[in-house]
This record gives sequence, structure tokens and C-alpha cells, in this order.
Amino acid sequence: MTQSVIVQVGQCGNQIGCRFWDLALREHAHFNKKGCYDDTTGTFFHNPNGDSCGDNGRIQQLKARAVLLDMEEGVISEILKGPLGEIFDSTQLLTGVSGAGNNWAVGHMTYGSSSRDKIVDQLRKAAEQCHCLQCFFLIHSMGGGTGSGLGTKVLRLLEDEFPEVCRIVIPVYPSVDDDVIVSPYNSMLATRELTENADCVLLVENQALVEMLKMEYACHGGQHTKSNKVSAMDRLTGPEKPFDAMNDIVANMLLNLTSSARFEGSLNMDLNEIAMNLVPFPRLHYLVPSLSPVSTLPRVSNSTRKLDKLFSDVFSKRYQLIKTDPKRSLYLGCALMLRGNVHMSDLHRNIERLKPTVPFVSWNPDGWKTSLCSVPPVGHSQSLLALANTTAIKSTFMEMRERFCKLYRKKAHLHHYLQVEGMEESLFSEAVTSLDSLIEEYHDLDASVGKLMPAAARLKIAK
Repeated sequence: MTQSVIVQVGQCGNQIGCRFWDLALREHAHFNKKGCYDDTTGTFFHNPNGDSCGDNGRIQQLKARAVLLDMEEGVISEILKGPLGEIFDSTQLLTGVSGAGNNWAVGHMTYGSSSRDKIVDQLRKAAEQCHCLQCFFLIHSMGGGTGSGLGTKVLRLLEDEFPEVCRIVIPVYPSVDDDVIVSPYNSMLATRELTENADCVLLVENQALVEMLKMEYACHGGQHTKSNKVSAMDRLTGPEKPFDAMNDIVANMLLNLTSSARFEGSLNMDLNEIAMNLVPFPRLHYLVPSLSPVSTLPRVSNSTRKLDKLFSDVFSKRYQLIKTDPKRSLYLGCALMLRGNVHMSDLHRNIERLKPTVPFVSWNPDGWKTSLCSVPPVGHSQSLLALANTTAIKSTFMEMRERFCKLYRKKAHLHHYLQVEGMEESLFSEAVTSLDSLIEEYHDLDASVGKLMPAAARLKIAK
């Protein structure tokens, strides 16, 4: 049995993480009727009592394999007071008071230095609870100060302290109209750290999540109930976004990603296999996740979606967790992680159906990695998560660079960063150079896409 640890940093990271723990507990309670502590539960939870079951035949206590970090105490305090508070070990929490002020340098340099020893100690304690530590998941935002700054500092610490353990990062990038004016600075500086220190990065963007929710609400035909978090769609046009529902999507993605590690299946995928099969070059480890169905809640009108439709969905930009266009892109690799009672023949049939429309690099024409977990999500008969290593992400990085340059040309707000001890302006130019190099690597691969297949065939599936 292998175990993994989730590291939640900042307000965004902790809110998404908290939602994941809630959904994971719901799944285990639904499928583990006896309530005993077993290998399935032990993937992300540990039992301090050491017994499989208590005297009454049920789990006496569960603790999440998690580390919760935030330089403001509000979100973590709220989590601890809530219904999930008891699953978090008090020794695995670290909070501050003043926050990082939306400044990457404060989160990375100031808090990263002052809290380094405490964070390393917490990471080691979490690792010591694992008999066979397989992976660290790191969840944080990219636009604010704590998430981008301290989050990427933790990533560097993970590489230093646990170099042999896989590091999968789930960063949430800000929308173009983000209300943090310096978010382009924070995103640029943090992206360099992700490029240098992560094994896999599963890209998420706020605007993509909002549009996915709009799509889901439209699919419901305007029907919603108070118990359905997607009912918050009526607020999408106002100043308040339904962040709970947005967090649900990311947590649902993580739920599907880890399903093979938590449940049995005819073709389970080891988490280490994601990087092994989808990352042919160390720096090109940015993956585009696509998910269908989007919500963890069953549809009002019809909770069953045809299997073939799931496969078509995940190759459409409407179901991607980051806004990028799959129409004109080259694939370096693609993982399909399917849940539910599905036959291998159905999986192979759909791959054959998709092949003419999904162009792979010439040296990896069959770059598919597949997984079948027999346990479906609660409320659905089937679900599908696709992780695509595609050159389409190049355009996202180019847009991020453009937003950064608009600020940096005028040196706007730069003094807030340079007054932080340890921060130098050269770090900005180094971050730009790193991103330019990344974009160029994708461009070199993308240059051959037109030679592989006619444009009409490429565009057919991704309308």
C-alpha cells in the first residue's frame, strides 16, 4: 500500500484541499460499508489508534495526511471549527497573522525563510506517517502572495528534503480580470519555480472554472435547488463568484486523479506513472486536465452520461480546467483515467475513434496512458479525467507574459517587491527568460503539427 500527502498553502489551497477531504470521506463512507480502516482508506488517511476497527467494528479516528499552511489564520481557523476540523492534526498546521500582502517576495523570501524549519518539520512528520510515501500533492494559487510565494518555497523544500518522491502541483492561475493588480508579477515569478522544481503541474485557471460552471448550469436548463452548490450560477454575472462550486471542480479532479490509488480496478495507474509516461522532457511537465462530468453532484434531469460522450467532452476546451485551445496543438502524451463499470473494449474503441483527431509527436504516435478504476464517483455511473501534455499551453504562457510585460515596462508596483530582503530585480528577468525558453521549446515541437494531419481532421473533435 502506498500513501500520499497533500500540502495546502494559502486561502485557495486550503479551501480546495478541505473540499477534497470532504468528498474523499464521502466516497469512502459510501463504498466502505463496514467502516473499517483498510488499504483504500489508508492512502490519504492514517489511524492513530493503529487498529483496523474499534470495538464497535467501525473506525475510531481518522487523520488526514495533510499539511495546512497559511500566513493568515482566518481560513484554517474556519476549517478547524467546521465539521472536518477533527481530521486535521494540530501539529500539521502553520498559520500567521498579517499575510503576505499579495506579494510573492514576502511569501517566498520573508515567510519562506522565517518558517522554513517549522515547515520542514511538518513535512517530515507527515512523511513519517507513511509506510511507503509515493507522492506529495501541492495545492496553491498563483495570483496572491502566500499561495504563489510560500507555495513555491514549499515546492523547493520538497525537492531538497524528498528528492525521490514525486511532486504533483495543482496551481490555480488568476483570471485576466483578477482584482489583484500585481498578480502577473506573482504568476511569472511562481511559474519559474514550477518549471524548475515540479515533476508534474496540473494547470487550473479561475476563468475556465467559471465558464465550466456556466456550462453546467445551462445543461441543467436553469433548474437548481438550495442543496445544489451549482445553484450559485445565478451569481456568476455579479461581483461575487461561486468559489465553493469552483473549488468543487478542482477537488473533483483530484478525486478522479487519485481514484486508482484509493480503489481497485482492472487497470489501475500508479501516480508515478503520470510523470513517467506524460513528461518526455523535464521542463515540459505542464498538463492540461479535462473532466467530465464536471460536478460531483448528479444532474437534475439525467445522472447518466453516455460513455462515448465522456471521451468527446474531455477533448473539448469547454471541459478543460484551464483556458487554452486544443484545436491547433500537438500532443506529447495523454492519460485517460476512467471510473465506473467499463469494459476494456469500450476504452480501446474510443481511443481508436479519437486517434485521427488527436495528433501526437512523430516519435510517440501512440502516447496514450489509460487507467480503469471500477469504483464510480458517488452520484454518477462513470467519469473520465484526461491529462494532456500538449503544446496548446504555449498560448496561455504567452498571454501571461504579455500581462506581465504591461506592468513591468512601467516598473509599476515594483518597489513593493524590491524592498523585501533577499529580493532582487534580476529575479524578474530570470523568470521571463525561463518562460521564454519554455515557450520556445513548445514552439519547436509545434512547428511540425501541420505535417502530421490535415487541419480539418484536427479540428473535428474540438469544436
